[in-house]
Amino acid sequence: MLILLLVAAALISNRMGMDVAMLGGLVLLMLGGVVEVDHAVAGFASTAVLMLGGLFIIASGLERTGAVRLFALRLLGHPTSLISAQWRLMMPVSALSGFMNNTPVVAICLPIVRDWARRLHLSPSHLFIPLSFAAILGGKLTLIGTATNIIVMEDFIGWWKTDASIWAQEAGYGSPSSIVEFLGIAALGLPCLLVGLVFISCFASRLLPDRQGTSSPLKLDARQYQVEFSVQQNSPIVGKSIESAGLRNLPGLFVSGIERGELQLPAVNPETVLETGDRLFFVGELESVIDLRRIKGLEPHDQQADKIEGPRTNRAVVEAVVSANSPLVGKSVRESRFRTRYNAVILAVHRQGEQIASKVGDIVLKTGDTLLLETSRSTWQPWERSDEFLLVSKVEDAEPIRHDLAPIALFILAALVAMLIFEPVNRVVAVWTCALAMVVTRCVTGNEARRSINWQVLLVIGAALGIGAAVQATGLAAMGGQALAALSNGSSLFLVLLVLFLVASVGAQIVTAYASAALLFPVSMDLAASLGADPMIFMFVLTIGVGCSFLTPIGYQTNLMVYGPGGYRFGDFIRLGGPLTVLLAVLCAVLAPMVYG
Repeated sequence: MLILLLVAAALISNRMGMDVAMLGGLVLLMLGGVVEVDHAVAGFASTAVLMLGGLFIIASGLERTGAVRLFALRLLGHPTSLISAQWRLMMPVSALSGFMNNTPVVAICLPIVRDWARRLHLSPSHLFIPLSFAAILGGKLTLIGTATNIIVMEDFIGWWKTDASIWAQEAGYGSPSSIVEFLGIAALGLPCLLVGLVFISCFASRLLPDRQGTSSPLKLDARQYQVEFSVQQNSPIVGKSIESAGLRNLPGLFVSGIERGELQLPAVNPETVLETGDRLFFVGELESVIDLRRIKGLEPHDQQADKIEGPRTNRAVVEAVVSANSPLVGKSVRESRFRTRYNAVILAVHRQGEQIASKVGDIVLKTGDTLLLETSRSTWQPWERSDEFLLVSKVEDAEPIRHDLAPIALFILAALVAMLIFEPVNRVVAVWTCALAMVVTRCVTGNEARRSINWQVLLVIGAALGIGAAVQATGLAAMGGQALAALSNGSSLFLVLLVLFLVASVGAQIVTAYASAALLFPVSMDLAASLGADPMIFMFVLTIGVGCSFLTPIGYQTNLMVYGPGGYRFGDFIRLGGPLTVLLAVLCAVLAPMVYG
């Protein structure tokens, strides 16, 4: 108990990473002989950890092929009011979060939501917390929606194989089938999602203060680039207006002109319909310029990037500042034969304090110009030691999107869902088969797959499972169950489930959802035994409870992602999240005995 308090204090202080705190607690338990080493480290080889490692790769494949962005943009549409924007946002986000890691889902939606707030003249604070909360609620639709679902289910399956479950077997309670394992949580998760979304849409604007985000659409000191893109044949934006194609929805960027054959359209109307071969000129900030490259059917005009040596999967976007010693000074981009010399293509040029009206190929380069370049990963690094450039830096998350592989990525996801439901093979085998398929089909490269695995999360889960084993081995779990049972002595099943949900939710804010799930699972099983109730009721209530991280910005990563852009203060989350947590606790306590009993 002392070590648990130390771990909780370390996490609350926020002075060390959660992986350091959890691993430190596990090491102390092993040093003190509280838990055997074999039992302490078994969590790192658990089914939950192994499955999550593969799911990170699958989520990366969906992101790198643009499958998620394509799906989200089609469903989000163009809302005209706050309520409409919230529903258009929360429904697809929650649906996507049921089948993949919700962090990339929220990351993709952040710039879209930021634009809505600006275009609809709404406070960002009325959209960003609903975005995060919808992603959290959507994670309770399937087994793979979030890590805690897998942790609790694996603990439950393992519990059925031990002597601790004999009372449940004698009482006639059954273990879950493969379909119940994958979709059983939806019996509670779907009602919680619907009630939660209705509550958020009704009360978000009343309970959340009107605040402005820290990410302003336009920054006075931001580098402005001019870029040229062409509309490709069979592009999904052909026949759409500038507005409906989403080309006015990128913060800090505008269409400065269109060239259509011999026709020049300098004043671009939002209703201008795009045609194949249109040459579009944009002026905007780096972030929005990178977003342009993610739009399917919109490619750099001169197509010189196709001539860069090396595969497209090995590309990088780099910013480089021209030095006084560079042979580029005084020459136009075309005259310098830049691609041949550097195996790179200039996408855009930024010149401090000066608007460059020329096309990229006609720009005469000067000392101090910042070049936005596309090149291969191995090409740009030697430039850092060259006197031809003053500064060279890689632009993160700017790799080309492999739109042509999006159908393959979606097919792999569908295959994963089918294998998890019908279970022709072990779940770990199913996940890693699909993860390997993502790599083999080049939906994600080997390097991207390695980088996509969140090792911190896996370490935290492994350590949490080890600490949970110590809690059970020392009898602390049984003591906790007895204490809760004593407090609820003579109380109804409803009250016991309500307390379990609230304790699980608050615990997730203090010691992370992973640790809360691992620590409270044995307690919940002891509670079920003391009341003679179906253990599946307690298992699913615990799963929903530890996943309801609505009370603080540090309780879950998506809350932290929207904290700054929404302009929130620490206490803003509990304004909406507190009542929502209590509402869902009551709902689960009422429904769980009905649907699982």
